[in-house]
Amino acid sequence: MDQTHKSRGFWTLRYTLLNAAYFVAFCTVHAYAAVYLLANGFSNTEVGILLAVANIISAIFQPVIAGVIDRPGPLTNRRFILISVLIILAGSILLMILPGHKAMIFVIYVIIYMIQFAYQPVMTALCFEYQKAGCDIYYGLARGLGSASFAVTAAIIGGVVERNGERILLYVNIGTMLISALLIITFILPGDAKKNAADTSVTSGDRSSGAIHNSLSSFAHAYPAFIVFLIGTICFFFAHNMINDFMIQIIRNLGGGETELGYANFLQAILELPVMALIGFVLKKISSDKLLIVSGVAFFIKILILIFAVNMAMMYLSQSFQLFAYAVFIPAAAYYVNSTMSELDQVKGQAYVTSAITIGGVFSNLISGVILDNAGIGTMLITGTIVCAIGVVIAFIAMTRLPHRVND
Repeated sequence: MDQTHKSRGFWTLRYTLLNAAYFVAFCTVHAYAAVYLLANGFSNTEVGILLAVANIISAIFQPVIAGVIDRPGPLTNRRFILISVLIILAGSILLMILPGHKAMIFVIYVIIYMIQFAYQPVMTALCFEYQKAGCDIYYGLARGLGSASFAVTAAIIGGVVERNGERILLYVNIGTMLISALLIITFILPGDAKKNAADTSVTSGDRSSGAIHNSLSSFAHAYPAFIVFLIGTICFFFAHNMINDFMIQIIRNLGGGETELGYANFLQAILELPVMALIGFVLKKISSDKLLIVSGVAFFIKILILIFAVNMAMMYLSQSFQLFAYAVFIPAAAYYVNSTMSELDQVKGQAYVTSAITIGGVFSNLISGVILDNAGIGTMLITGTIVCAIGVVIAFIAMTRLPHRVND
């Protein structure tokens, strides 16, 4: 028993550190994208276009990469994460040392933003891969502590940027990518676990012969509830990204600034920790498909509150619904994919979830900046609320009326 707990602690710690490094950089690249870009001369509309381009490329790229990783070959989860980390590191260094022309910033930031989204589902797949090889990783706790690292970064970085300028974001990117590279290089299965993984892979391949679904049409046929739910996911994250990408503008409208942005991001991220850490226990009481519906309702309430917000207290109240929205959605979606799908489809399943999140961001980026520049924050938030409400209806129908898996 002691050895089991030691093994769980050892692998959970290493995977937690990998998550923590990822989400520190996710905070600086994604949560502070508008801050960095606006400071470098971009308009709200241009910020929206840049993020939309990055999200479109990412949405296309993720399932393609997942399909390659799912097939036997040299590109593994671990190697793709290492490649991604090195690309983000190189991009951040280029932004530091090259002259700040908007066209150059546009291209490099698109690449950094896109790649960071692209390797997020692979991080999840890496955990389940190592679990099946015999490495006891407590996914919920590790993922929750990753969110906590985002929270701590958000709480600190806002004030630091306000005092020292947006270039500090690039220093953080470079530091965390160096740490990430070291962590993933040393994240190697021991010999007995490698043999276990190989044996499992062979057995899975024999057992799942003919069950891999690399085309979207065959995937949709095999998992109809999941595919329809992805439409609801797009709607949820249209609203979620609207808030996150333009949070600085919402906060400024309520009388705050970069420091309050840090507090707001800290609040929503730190609330993710207890839910994600306890998700394994929650799933024993409530199934993952029902939890996904609950999360959709919480996304709706979160943005609805902002329509009526008149001060930062209401902003913080809205952010507190992250406890039931994003904090439930991410682990519930990961467990839903892992429990519903064939082993040969699971990396694609994780990638499709992230692609749906990304597509929601695309529509939000394209529409929100334009609405904000031409009609104001109120109109933007009403639009997001309506779209999110539609998503709740779609998700309910998908998870309660459609089959989760159709056998070949």
